[in-house]
Amino acid sequence: MSTIAVAPLSIEDAELLVATARRAAEDARVTVSVTVLDAGGHLLAFRRDDRAVLISGETSTRKAYTALQLNTPTADLVEAVQPGGLFHTLPTALDRPLLFIAGGVPIHRDGRLIGAIGVGGGAPEQDHGFATAAVQALA
Repeated sequence: MSTIAVAPLSIEDAELLVATARRAAEDARVTVSVTVLDAGGHLLAFRRDDRAVLISGETSTRKAYTALQLNTPTADLVEAVQPGGLFHTLPTALDRPLLFIAGGVPIHRDGRLIGAIGVGGGAPEQDHGFATAAVQALA
């Protein structure tokens, strides 16, 4: 059995992700923060627009972290944390800050998880769209 190496998320990849998400947000006239994490959850890139609300920096990072840890877009997890949902107690069960609001998207290369992007500052659906556009540009 052979193992095929998958290239990790590079700083160039992270810069492309940030630029693409910011461009999509600018086109929608939304100010955002964008966070890119590598597969280990380490910060590769972060950018907050000058006029973005300050909390967007924290939310973008938590969305990226949540998408990475659960290998699922945060938009797909919103229902799971509602009362009676599969992950209802998960947001309070861990020391690490998870955030179940749309805007976090895992990043895969050749079927492997290599990182995640989080966008905060717009409406959740907008943030999800900006993050998704960035991931699609990387492919």
